[in-house]
Parts: sequence; structure tokens; C-alpha cells
Amino acid sequence: MHSTTILLIEVGALLFALGMLGRIGRRFGLSPIPLYLLAGLAFGHGGVIPLSASEEFIEVGAEIGVILLLVMLGLEYSASELVGNLRSAAPAGLIDALFNALPGAGFAFLLGWGWEAALVLAGITWVSSSGVIAKVLGDLGRLGNRETPVILSVLVIEDLAMAFYLPLVTAVLAGVGLLGGAKALAVAVLTVVAVLVVAIRYGHAISSFISVKDAEALLLSVLGLTLFVAGVAAELKVSAAVGAFLVGIALSGPVAHNATQILSPLRDLFAAVFFVFFGLSTDPAAMPPVILPALGLAVLTMLTKVLTGVLASRRAGIALPGQIRTGLALMPRGEFSIVIAGLAVASGVEPELAPLATAYVLITVVSGPMLARLPDYTWFKSMVRKRMAVQRPVGPVTAAE
Repeated sequence: MHSTTILLIEVGALLFALGMLGRIGRRFGLSPIPLYLLAGLAFGHGGVIPLSASEEFIEVGAEIGVILLLVMLGLEYSASELVGNLRSAAPAGLIDALFNALPGAGFAFLLGWGWEAALVLAGITWVSSSGVIAKVLGDLGRLGNRETPVILSVLVIEDLAMAFYLPLVTAVLAGVGLLGGAKALAVAVLTVVAVLVVAIRYGHAISSFISVKDAEALLLSVLGLTLFVAGVAAELKVSAAVGAFLVGIALSGPVAHNATQILSPLRDLFAAVFFVFFGLSTDPAAMPPVILPALGLAVLTMLTKVLTGVLASRRAGIALPGQIRTGLALMPRGEFSIVIAGLAVASGVEPELAPLATAYVLITVVSGPMLARLPDYTWFKSMVRKRMAVQRPVGPVTAAE
């Protein structure tokens, strides 16, 4: 059979299977990400049905998936909003980094890994999944809650921090050492600052060159600009993902709004391919030995995320129920954790890192959305009211709290 024919059969069957898995996940209120990862494990080397002809195609699609995930995140924020959130949420961001990155680094040293692997695992445990959390908030009807801006501020700080972290870890994993990593970080800082300045002052002018009246032209323009800038950023060792994120920030107004609607189906398609590709690169036989360490790390860092959310929302004057909702909402890890682990896999730093990251993301992304529903149960609300009554015995507990 012709290689192109086999490619079409494999890709077609894979996409159809992913569609069915996504439908099953949504029916049970779960994110489809863990199902896509499991599909990758099933179709990869050592899996049930290895994909051979389409592996290179899927790898390219996975790179596009990362770029689209990041540009869509950037489109959610204007440059001025990003800077404003950075100022107001900086203390919460610092707490988030200390409470969630340090346990990952410490865990890597506990396993006997080197400092490069510790740097990678710190990033994996630090960053929450913006995509999964946004979907959970929408599904649970909490987008208008008082604590939601706090959640989004923490996510914005994490997204911006990745613009500096990814170039640093990419340089370190490339073997250029701390000096090379510092140079990459300096380039990233200058690039991000320059883009933010240009976006704040000339964002509307940049967006005015792109027409929102022609959907086809808008799609081609935004997608082409994103891929071009991502490629240039990768050539400058800043990271393609960061370049895409900065393009999203630079676009504003109707262009950003319409681009979000048009690019969403493409993002969903290639993001699914990205998660599958990460599963393809992980040998299922390597998973059982790391299940218990991944579970222990997941439990520890899910608790630290809850503590982060409680402290961040308490600073914003949110009552105890909202504090708990904030902490539980921040638990899932997803796209960024897989991106970071993918960098480590490509560099061959630590063989067990990929299966550990896969198991870790699976645990948090499945249990996180389920645990986020706890505050909606009557028994949980009753328990929280009793706790509040102990803390503040005088005065009734209002519905707003």
C-alpha cells in the first residue's frame, strides 16, 4: 500500500478516535486531555497499535498545536491588562512559584536526578492548566464569581513567567550551561519587554492592518503571522511557544476577538495532536515504576496549589468559600507541563521524566476538575459554614460569601 494512503488511514482513524474520546470525556464532565494522552500511549512505541507512517506528520502537528495553544492564551489578554495584572497579582505569583516550583525541584533531587531535571520538574509542578481551568469555570458557572479574577490573575502571572522560563530551560537543556541560559534569559526579557511596549503603544495600529471583515483573510493573516514569529523566536532561542504568546498579546480589539473564534477549532485539532504526540513519545512499559512517585508528587503539589489559592484570594478579601473554590480550581496541570516535559524528552535529560510527567498530568487533570466540584455539594457547604461559624461566631453567613 502506498505510504500516502497509509498516512491518510492512520491520521483519519486517529482523529476519529480522538473525537469519540473527547465526546466521552465531556459526557462525564472530564477534560479530554488525559484521554488524548492515553491514546498516545496506546498508539506509540510499545503500545497496542503503533503508528508508523504518520509519526512525522503528528510531530509537526504537535509543534503547531503548542503554538496555537500559546497564541490563544495571548489573545485572552491585552498588553495593558497583562501589565496591570502583573502589578496587582505579583505577590500571589511569588507565593505560587515558591509553593509549587520548589516541591518539584526538591522531588527531583530526592529521586537522585541532576539539577537540569530538577529545573524541568519545578516548571512541570508550578504551572496550572489555563485551558482546563477556564473550561471548568465555564462548566460550573463560576465565570462571574468574585474569586474568578484572582484565579485568572494567577494564571496570567504563570503564563508571563513561562515567557522567561521556557527560553532558560531550553538553553540549559541544550547543554549551553548557566552562562548560555543567562544569555537566553536576557534575550527573552528584552524581547518580551519590547513586545509589550510595542503592543501597548502601537497594538491598535498593528491590528488595523488585519481585516476582520474577511474571515478567510483574517485566518490566514493571524495564523501566518503567528507561525512566522514563532519560527523567528525559535531561531533566536527564545522559544516558538513564547513567540506565539507574544503575538497573541500584541493583537487587540476586534481582531483578537474574531481571531479567537476562528482559531478555536484549529487549536482544538492541533492541541489534541500535541497531547497524542507526547503520549506517543512515552513508552507505556515505563509508566508502572513511576506511578507511586507521580501520585505522591501530585497529592503534595495539589495541596500546595490549594494553599496558594486560599492565600491569594484571602489577600483580595474573598470569604472562605471563595478561597476554597480558588484553591481547588488551580489544581490541574496540563499543556505547559507537557510542553516543558517535551523539551526534556527531546534533550534526553532523564529517561523517567517523560513517564513521570505523563502520569502526573493524568492524575491532576482527572482529579482536579472533579475536586473543583466539591464546593457545590450540600454537605461541603455545610462543613464550610460550620468552619466559618467557629471563626466568626457573631453575625449570619450571607449567600454572597
